[in-house]
Amino acid sequence: MGLLSTSVSLTRYHVKGEISGPVLETVRSGLKKFAMAKNGDEETIEKVCGWTSLEQPYDTNFDKDHFVFGTYFVFCLRIDKKNISAKIIKKHVTQETNKRLAESKREYLSKNEKKALKEDVVLLLAKRIPATPSTYDLVWDYEKSSLWFFSNLKAANEELETLFTKSFNLHLIRLFPYTAAYLSADDQAQNQLSTLTSTFIME
Repeated sequence: MGLLSTSVSLTRYHVKGEISGPVLETVRSGLKKFAMAKNGDEETIEKVCGWTSLEQPYDTNFDKDHFVFGTYFVFCLRIDKKNISAKIIKKHVTQETNKRLAESKREYLSKNEKKALKEDVVLLLAKRIPATPSTYDLVWDYEKSSLWFFSNLKAANEELETLFTKSFNLHLIRLFPYTAAYLSADDQAQNQLSTLTSTFIME
């Protein structure tokens, strides 16, 4: 559920750090450098992620300013995953094993041969099976160092935090009551907050 949905899941972040140089061009450069690959279906790895357009989630062209809305940057994180069933892998490994044994007139393959054969099968299947795309919208208010990410899935948030740092050399701090209070407090209050410990309440 994204920015334009009637109901949303949302994670708030504080953006730590500042961009050196022209902000718009630096952000554009980071988006283009880590944009989602156009031929993601041809990738052989299990998961690929990158930036895409909000309006066109399969468009990786950031030459135009369609991601800029006033003081906000609006775009998407897209994650493409390939899920290959273990039963499909087993089927193709068995078929390829029988084929090689028949060709070599042997009764069995060595441990290393079995391992290499399975790796070859997985790579071949990964090339043939299309990836399933998932898109997650985000709104970044650069002037207020705030970012809203429209997902609270752990895996998606972790991908966002990693890719955002790579792209813009800035760090995301996830906001929940403690971090929100800490970031808005003065030095004295921050020292007091840092001494707090968790309390377990038994019913």
